[in-house]
Amino acid sequence: MLLWALTVMAAVGLDRWLGEPKCFHPLIGFGRLADWAERRLRRGAPGHPVGERLRGLLAWSLVVLPFVGMALWLAHPLWDILLLWLALGGASLAEHARAVAVPLAAGNLTLAREQVGWIVSRDVTQLDEAGVTTAAVESVLENGNDAVFGALFWFCVAGGAGAVLFRLANTLDAMWGYKDARRLYFGWAAARLDDLLNYFPARLTALTYVLLGHSKQALTCWRTQSAAWESPNAGPVMAAGAGALGVRLGGTAMYHGRIEERPTLGVGNAPQATDIERAVSMVERGQWVWVAFLTCGSLFVT
Repeated sequence: MLLWALTVMAAVGLDRWLGEPKCFHPLIGFGRLADWAERRLRRGAPGHPVGERLRGLLAWSLVVLPFVGMALWLAHPLWDILLLWLALGGASLAEHARAVAVPLAAGNLTLAREQVGWIVSRDVTQLDEAGVTTAAVESVLENGNDAVFGALFWFCVAGGAGAVLFRLANTLDAMWGYKDARRLYFGWAAARLDDLLNYFPARLTALTYVLLGHSKQALTCWRTQSAAWESPNAGPVMAAGAGALGVRLGGTAMYHGRIEERPTLGVGNAPQATDIERAVSMVERGQWVWVAFLTCGSLFVT
């Protein structure tokens, strides 16, 4: 168990030191494979509800399960370090968030909009300063689960194969999980499987935010606001995170040309540029809390 804890520490250290691969990230190649599978298997837009869901499930299985099986076959501490490092995205998340915060603090709203457009799927062209800041803080809180804590959780469950499973499933949800005409049915399996894999990590992420911020306030927001959010996993994460930071998230946003009125999460005023760094800091501190907890736990188990 101590070797397992050292593996986690090494992978987290690599992510903090090197970030994501600069030349060619394996997820880029995976994305191309997923696009190929969609072109081959998806029929119509949106197509037959049952047939397209089955095609989507088949496509998901074809592009995810071979890599999970390979990770199981290659199981070794050195491979596990590599796989967990590639599954983690904490350094990249911080880098992208700060790329929004810096121009905002300098009064360059145009550049801040451009930068936040890299990390959110909403239309950013008309966002004011509060809108840009809200989008950035929401992205940091939600991706704290997707890019950090979820990968750590599934590594604890199933080693490198678990981290691979989680990261690839999360990537396919981001690619296929939209409820547009093109992927309304085809992306159903990707969205539902991501929800399933995220159920426990999301609630542990929310608990992490509770511990590292305004705890009572975060718990209240989690309990009273999360159910109103469309995503069953993003709701607890973002409600607890907003309460922990003492900011108000949600509200109006435009996605793919459609205006959505989202429930309010958190308390207080809309976030400011400095709250982006506070959100990043909470995720980074939470990552080390997880590492410390896992290390201590491994000593007791040993």
